[in-house]
Amino acid sequence: MRKTLLHTQKAILRQFKYLKLKDEFMRYLITLLFFLSGIGCFAQNYKAATYNIRMNTESDGINQWDNRKEWVTSQVLDLTVDVFGTQEGLPEQVSYLDSTLSNYDYAGVGRRDGVSAGEHSAIFYNKSNLQLLEEGTFWLSETPEKVSMGWDAANLRVCTFVLLKDLESDAHFWVFNAHLDHRGATARLEALKLIWERAESLNTQNYPMLVMGDFNAVPGSDPINFLSTHLNDSRDISQTKPVGPIGTFNGFDTTHPLEERIDYIFVSNDITVESYSVINEIKDNRTPSDHLPVVVEFTLKD
Repeated sequence: MRKTLLHTQKAILRQFKYLKLKDEFMRYLITLLFFLSGIGCFAQNYKAATYNIRMNTESDGINQWDNRKEWVTSQVLDLTVDVFGTQEGLPEQVSYLDSTLSNYDYAGVGRRDGVSAGEHSAIFYNKSNLQLLEEGTFWLSETPEKVSMGWDAANLRVCTFVLLKDLESDAHFWVFNAHLDHRGATARLEALKLIWERAESLNTQNYPMLVMGDFNAVPGSDPINFLSTHLNDSRDISQTKPVGPIGTFNGFDTTHPLEERIDYIFVSNDITVESYSVINEIKDNRTPSDHLPVVVEFTLKD
């Protein structure tokens, strides 16, 4: 009887040790999986912005570029974005941003000559975590490969694009940045059609995509309705409640009602927008630009 009891006790102890080891192993395995999963998620979280920085012109008086350029760059640094598109930047403005934002490089050319003259739709990216793989600029016109004005536009208009790679995760995504015409209704619609057509032809590997810029069009207009059939308005799909005013243009007027939304970031279906913000920063009754930066935090879906 004693031998049988002893044998049973040893068997119970062995089973207990086995279950204990098994339980510890399962806890270790679960922890490891969460850790590895966390690495992947962290590597694919980004922040992007579109920002019309207003051209450099003496007619702006106190709001001319030299009186606000430091404010603009400090604002960009505070936002800690990975990539941002600018509109209206003249060569001296783009050069200042490039020299001041030391962690960033940019792609883009001047719309007047395809080199440096005229306004840029430049794309800046944080070179510490993103690598530029492809870049280009085309004109928003019937002849996009050469300097040209399109349809009923009042000005030359361009779109700059980049393909970026995350240096840690090897994730890829495209960014298209444009400033659409402020007068030509046909030009705005045809420009977005052209941008979408070019994006489709370039994105042969179906990478995630952002299309951003000053579109000079309000929600519900033909250009925005067209783009909405192919991409998602980041404000509409934000996982958290949008922050800041609806409007993105103030004309340097701090009393402006901010109801006119003309700056956008659209994203493809394989992008999750975690947050959407319009930054309305005012100091001494002034703003750093006549447009407000639009900022989104996003994740690339697996």
